[in-house]
Amino acid sequence: MKKHIRFTAALLALGLCVSTAVSQIPVSATEETAADTSAQVQTADPSIVTTNGIAGWPQATDISSTAAVVMETSTNTVLYSKNADQALYPASAVKIMTCLLVLENSSLDDQVTMTATGVSGVTDGGANISAQLDEVFTMEQCLYAIMVASANDIALQVAEHISGSVDAFVAAMNARAQELGCTNTVFTNPTGLPDENQHITAHDMALIMEAAMANDTFRTIAATTSYTIPATNVSGGDRVLTNNFTMINNTSDGYYEACIGGKEGYTQASGSTLVCEAAKNNMKLVCVVLNGASGATDDEAIALLNYGFDNFAPLTLPDDDFNRLSGGTVIVPNGAAADSLTTEDTASDGQIQRQYYFGGTPVGTAILEDVQQEKDTAAETGTKNMKAAQEFSSSRTYAPYYIIGAIGAAFLLFFLFLMIHVIKS
Repeated sequence: MKKHIRFTAALLALGLCVSTAVSQIPVSATEETAADTSAQVQTADPSIVTTNGIAGWPQATDISSTAAVVMETSTNTVLYSKNADQALYPASAVKIMTCLLVLENSSLDDQVTMTATGVSGVTDGGANISAQLDEVFTMEQCLYAIMVASANDIALQVAEHISGSVDAFVAAMNARAQELGCTNTVFTNPTGLPDENQHITAHDMALIMEAAMANDTFRTIAATTSYTIPATNVSGGDRVLTNNFTMINNTSDGYYEACIGGKEGYTQASGSTLVCEAAKNNMKLVCVVLNGASGATDDEAIALLNYGFDNFAPLTLPDDDFNRLSGGTVIVPNGAAADSLTTEDTASDGQIQRQYYFGGTPVGTAILEDVQQEKDTAAETGTKNMKAAQEFSSSRTYAPYYIIGAIGAAFLLFFLFLMIHVIKS
């Protein structure tokens, strides 16, 4: 069955990568045959894959999953978008946010003691490592248990450890999501177990994954295929944890060499969900696939990543602006040049943020020094200084000095007159 899926994925990847070239080949109606029609790659309607509606954008085919996004991480350029803002159930992709918050609010050598809160996760119907009451783990071991074994018992316990209660931790998850720019995400638990009020979008999930993968420790954990927790104060032996995420397992049919970390989950409500990051061709791409068929999301993620790596490239713009402080690299379709871009500037606090667009879609930014504002400020300062100097001068008069000098000269003449008179007499 998996070989059949893999063959289907290969065809999908081929369609995503070559659809641009095929769509640009002119074929007249009289030359088209039934056989030719069946062989053509059909690109997705822009109402389905919205990035297909961007002028000059490489055209892509559809996938079976409900929603997906491919986003380049240095510019947040969205290369592929299908229902990217539709709210869906996240399943255990939630644990990416759980781990990010833990990393930002604890130390790896913190001691985490299991309470009734965590132990309840052993019987909640989800994945767990059979943690026991009063068992002690390091925070580092907890993070591996969450990402590698998708352990719900440990996710609940670290939530309580960090925030004092699971509810308080969930509130922190939602606050952090907003800080990252998420617009339609609601967390209700740190595990991803079904809850009708818990949802996320593919684009929001990409922003969370990007932030998590910027953390060195998370990146290491997310790429780990197996991990061993030594015997604890309660357990009698080692726990060997195995990661079921196929894209980082080089013995799996779903292995993708460029993948540097990720997580896959499944519940009946959410379907299959997959989140990953891959590095290739001087780019890092985050791929999110939501509400897919079990066993198919890894194939679709591979096809989408290949579409991104094969059709886009970073373009470093000429440094014509001597006042550019940072940025200036954009992600554009292969072969696109700087003259295909438009810009929009926003001034703030002596700097200008320049947004670059290709076909009306954002593809990168640069921060420029606001030279005009500096000139205006310098001119204003010069005017103020001149006015102050004039006021200083006008507030003083040299008349008293002239009067004193005249009196002194008269006195001297009088003294000389007296001396001459005395000598004559």
